[in-house]
Amino acid sequence: MAPRILLVRHGQTEWSLSGRHTGRTDIPLTEDGRRTVRLLRDRLARAPWNGLPDVEVRTSPLLRAAETCELVGFGAAAKEWDALLEWDYGDYEGLTPAQLQGLRPGFNIWRDGVSGGEALASVAARADQVVGWARSAERDVLVFAHGHFLRVLGARWLGLEPSFAAALRLDPASLSILGWAYGEPALERWNDTGHLA
Repeated sequence: MAPRILLVRHGQTEWSLSGRHTGRTDIPLTEDGRRTVRLLRDRLARAPWNGLPDVEVRTSPLLRAAETCELVGFGAAAKEWDALLEWDYGDYEGLTPAQLQGLRPGFNIWRDGVSGGEALASVAARADQVVGWARSAERDVLVFAHGHFLRVLGARWLGLEPSFAAALRLDPASLSILGWAYGEPALERWNDTGHLA
């Protein structure tokens, strides 16, 4: 069976709770974020996951992703990888969508990009690097990263334009799986938060 990518979006932070764009600002999880991540840990320890004993693990070096990786139980096995960093929002760092609408009515980050930060094409190039690594792996891989980056990764796994990520909602502490159907890239599971119910 061809390898899959299991994706974990980091747990809640103060900024994700308030909807602020959090690119490279390095902030920790909230206490509730830690609680939900522990629920994911417990879920992955049970069948059918059984602790994912043979998975290869990478994490964004940013605290919120690395802390999530540690709390889920993969800190010792994980390697940090800058390719998994969140989108650099530049001048829009820390702003909410409502604030951006006030500055630029009709603004859509997936269409309009950011000012003073990273181009969406650059985010997609990093996602393509992760896709290439995962497809060349001999076993499933597990990555801990960030909402917008993982959404772009989902789009690129499917061979779609990075702007398709706008249609892929992704909540904190969610589990997603990019796999295969009839030999073609597919979404096996997306934005699964069943462990939080």
